[in-house]
Amino acid sequence: MCREGAVSIRKARGAIGVDRSTFHDKSRRADQAAVAKRMREICETHVRYGYRRVHVLLDREGWNINIKKVYRIYKELGLQLRNKTPKRRVNAKLRDDRAEAVSPNEVWAMGFVHDQVATGKKLRILTVVDTFSRYAPVPDAHYRYRGEDMAATLDRVCGQTGYPKTIRGDRGNTFVSHDMDLWACQRGVTLDLSRPGKPTDNAFIKAFNGRFRAECLNQHWFLTLEDAGEKLEAWRRH
Repeated sequence: MCREGAVSIRKARGAIGVDRSTFHDKSRRADQAAVAKRMREICETHVRYGYRRVHVLLDREGWNINIKKVYRIYKELGLQLRNKTPKRRVNAKLRDDRAEAVSPNEVWAMGFVHDQVATGKKLRILTVVDTFSRYAPVPDAHYRYRGEDMAATLDRVCGQTGYPKTIRGDRGNTFVSHDMDLWACQRGVTLDLSRPGKPTDNAFIKAFNGRFRAECLNQHWFLTLEDAGEKLEAWRRH
């Protein structure tokens, strides 16, 4: 109207009943196209990340964006993860003697995953996660993992984080070895081993290992044991 009628802004806004501040107001909303592009890039790199973890990465990069908006854009882009595991339609009875951890270093869950280096040599990787804080102090890879190796790794890690009260693991040879039994006794740590045929007794580490394989092991090719150690530590820090 100002351009075509050659009238001032004041006369034009008076004629159509629009407040002057509305004319001069400029949107301070972040460019959604740029945010959407960055979200798509993150999801292409980290294929198993949900919208909450995408929001954490955006926040680290300095994007001042609400998690609700991240969720809306996430859905609009069709980036939702597919849950391929069907829900069980049975009632499960939990162990009565297990209480949920209420502080860090109260309960650690531990397990093993397997991979290999470029030459085909097998890797056995120890994974550890605090069930309260979700902190993973180490994924540690060896060609062979014996009880004495696990004890040495735990001493190294616990020297920085402190010793846990309880460690949950399965009944594999490494966990039930004499070295681990002696280590736990000397340091006052309780070994809570899964019941035979009950892998859900240590379900926390099973879920963690699933993410670990999808986000790290399936995304990397390990040339040597040292190369594997560097890439595993980089993923843990990330």
